[in-house]
Amino acid sequence: MSATKAVFVLIHGGWHNHSAWDSVTPILEASGFAAMTPDLPGAGVNAIAPASLDHRPFDPAAFAAERSPVVGVTQEERTQAVVALVKEAALLSDGKVILVGHSAGGMTISAVAEQVPDQLLAVVYLAGFMVPNGMPLLAMLQHETLSSALAPGLFVGDPIAIGATRIHAGSTDEAYRSLLKASFYGDVSESEFAHAAAQLHCDESNAGAIALSEITPERFGTVPRHYIRCTQDRAIPLTGQDHMIATVDTAIGNKTTTHTLESSHSPFLSQPAILSKVLIDIGIQSLAEQRAEAA
Repeated sequence: MSATKAVFVLIHGGWHNHSAWDSVTPILEASGFAAMTPDLPGAGVNAIAPASLDHRPFDPAAFAAERSPVVGVTQEERTQAVVALVKEAALLSDGKVILVGHSAGGMTISAVAEQVPDQLLAVVYLAGFMVPNGMPLLAMLQHETLSSALAPGLFVGDPIAIGATRIHAGSTDEAYRSLLKASFYGDVSESEFAHAAAQLHCDESNAGAIALSEITPERFGTVPRHYIRCTQDRAIPLTGQDHMIATVDTAIGNKTTTHTLESSHSPFLSQPAILSKVLIDIGIQSLAEQRAEAA
């Protein structure tokens, strides 16, 4: 793979995998960009489902109690996997890499930007957790500005006991399915929702939720950052998105460039062309800024 402009490294959110970007990557590539879409450790091809998920008849109590098989997956493991991918992308693109993180993937791109700021043209949060230094995702999720988030209603079992935040994307319960759609896919068609839900894995290791954000003005703060606000988001409500932007901007001492989509939590499914245009515009702007600095 080679890129004529830059490489987008696209990081999926919690319970999702690389397939979230399937409608976006062809549009980016048609515009001269390249895209890398990994499955994070513990996700996609790297996910391991609880054995009880496949027991028939299905036993909800056993599913809610079984210790997670991905309990050992750490945030550092995810961070280092993406650091390695960013370095690979930089070699392919003469150092032109734009790192994008959706939802909980925001924790990973923040950590990567702190570790290898010189490898990145920009970081982009898509309705992502952009969390200030010293705070874990869990604490941000519990902030009052995210109190209307629907996703916690999907959690199955005791996260402490099972070592993970578990959902049951394959549930046949109509109320649960409706809540899943409303949480992540409010403006997505029923057929697309069914396909997307079938791709989700059950467990997100608690390690990702409790790992502290470690971002500093001297490293993370040197990377131009963008935030794509999703106004109809019910997984990370707009009030929470705006709170994170304001909090990080104050702490880091410079501004996040914001963009706004009238979409749910998953515009890569509901509005892939519009989302792709925003990303392409960010890519073009980032390349122009790089050229201006080099002049």
